[in-house]
Amino acid sequence: MQLIKVDPRALKENPDRMRQTKSTPQADALLLATIKAVGIVQPPVITPETGGGNGYVINAGHRRVKQAIAAGLGEIDVLVDDAANDNGAMRSMVENIAREALNPVDQWRAIERLVALGWTEEAIGVALALPVRQIKKLRLLANVLPAMLDHMAKSDMPDERQLRTIAAASLDEQKEVWKKHKPSKADPQVSWWSVAQALQKTRMFARHASFGDDLAQAYGIAWVEDLFAPADEDSRYTTDVEAFLGAQQEWMTANLPKKGIIAEATHYGEVKLPPKAERVYGKPTKSDCTAMYLDRDGRVQSVHYRMPAAKKPKGKGATSPDNAADDVGEVSKPRPDVTRKGVEMIGDLRTDALREALGRAPIEDDTLMALLILAFAGQNVSVTTGGGGTYYGHSRLAKNAAVLFDADGKLAFDMDTLRVAARTMLVDVFSCRENATNSGVVARVAGEVVGADAFLPNMGTEEFLACLSRPALEASCKDTPVLPRQRVKDTRAALVEHFKKGHFVHPSALFAPDPAKLADWLSSGATSADDEADGDAENVDDGLSDEEAEAFQEAAE
Repeated sequence: MQLIKVDPRALKENPDRMRQTKSTPQADALLLATIKAVGIVQPPVITPETGGGNGYVINAGHRRVKQAIAAGLGEIDVLVDDAANDNGAMRSMVENIAREALNPVDQWRAIERLVALGWTEEAIGVALALPVRQIKKLRLLANVLPAMLDHMAKSDMPDERQLRTIAAASLDEQKEVWKKHKPSKADPQVSWWSVAQALQKTRMFARHASFGDDLAQAYGIAWVEDLFAPADEDSRYTTDVEAFLGAQQEWMTANLPKKGIIAEATHYGEVKLPPKAERVYGKPTKSDCTAMYLDRDGRVQSVHYRMPAAKKPKGKGATSPDNAADDVGEVSKPRPDVTRKGVEMIGDLRTDALREALGRAPIEDDTLMALLILAFAGQNVSVTTGGGGTYYGHSRLAKNAAVLFDADGKLAFDMDTLRVAARTMLVDVFSCRENATNSGVVARVAGEVVGADAFLPNMGTEEFLACLSRPALEASCKDTPVLPRQRVKDTRAALVEHFKKGHFVHPSALFAPDPAKLADWLSSGATSADDEADGDAENVDDGLSDEEAEAFQEAAE
């Protein structure tokens, strides 16, 4: 077998070739583009013509020769082989059947190698006759965790939807999820559905956004293109849900009609109209009102409704209010200054500060005992009483009382040990976290009493300030040299830089309880005491007699 150069137009087709069916136009276009870009990688195989001819017959590579002619090549490299007895029938069949398609993982790695060698995505697309979007998609998949790629190369591939979710996650997130779902000897198959579910993030799409680029920049929203979505739709998205919803809220506020309100949506995505409002399903009139709200996808929706006509006042000389025609009903609550995530962060910071204050701050003995009593009124404490009632609390608190006993099981302690035990009990019981451990308003009262505000850490961080609305963030610039910027992101960055060497505590994080909530708690306690007093007539054993109450008072004195 020897390598020579020939004019592709001088070669003759083999009438006994295996592939008789014409290839698709797309396949021919791909081969033509490849030949134009890099030439013929594998030379066709030819044999001398038999039966008295002096030409050459193509044995392998008919499509390569045809597309070389279409590319306008004057000469190509070919391999000359001896003619076989069967005219190359078996050789042609083996070449076309015993060939494995390139694994998708190897395609991704090959593209990355070309990029490393200086190829651009556009040049690779031209050479392979693939759209640049497809090249970008393959490059994105090349960033999948190497351990996952190695397993995918074993023909255990996720579907496109699952692959899209996996590729969009960071390598650190993929690594953590892969530890839980990697294959084992007993189960070599990977549940790609479970892997994708663990990496799934809520996406807010640009096609659902009513705001423009100005608000997107102001809220620091960076759009990411979903390369797996259909090419004819806007597939840009962001996973910064808080920023997206904040921009939508600001757009609704700026574009609210004259007789309009911003309403809330239910868990089912339906709008919550003002009380007594009647929704208008047909064409609205000028007197009807408009309610704008965000659905479950974050899209701005609007509905029309009308309020009932105001009743005419009775009596002579009575006049109806001037604003009756402009009544739009009760307006929904505005967007809170601090998001739900911010409230949870405040709860964690309060709890840590309260525990540190209870452990280190100076506390008088009478105040300490008062706090200890207050702790057992927390909504996160349970006690099962002999009277059959169950109240909230935990048995693990027994360790705090165990230090008050000696080796013989007798109560034996000094005042220092008692103070430490009381402080430890308070630290274990009081909590301001936004979950089932929340002690309620009593923890806020305790924090104010012991001066836990002084133990709150610096909240002028990127993580917390990102939880503030634009008005709340600009209000935080008060008493600082920082001026509000046009973009929320810039204002936040300036505040973070300013408070790096300072100390910032948001007013909503202070321990002073809301007077209304404290009054409600006190009134509920008074109501419970009255109910127990009323129940003494039916169950005398559960209450205290006047003599017993007087005895307890004398003992306390």
